[in-house]
Amino acid sequence: MKISQEDVILIKNLYLSKQYGARRLLGELPDKGWKLGSIDSLLNRSHKTGTIVPLPGSGRPRLSRSSEGPCPQSGRQAKKASVSSLDFA
Repeated sequence: MKISQEDVILIKNLYLSKQYGARRLLGELPDKGWKLGSIDSLLNRSHKTGTIVPLPGSGRPRLSRSSEGPCPQSGRQAKKASVSSLDFA
């Protein structure tokens, strides 16, 4: 079950104010249907970064599409012919 934004705030509040861990949270709120791993990952993210929301720029890098096919944005760009270099004769 996906953890709602209200539940994320509740988890962070209980973690910071009462030092509840993942197992303690599952014991206190068994009717929520949370998984131990999902709560544990939220608490680890909160401990490492200080926030639970994902940081900008995190995640899978996007691909840029060109006429020659996909190429990553890491500097490789497709070669394009300029209009002045084409022969129209």
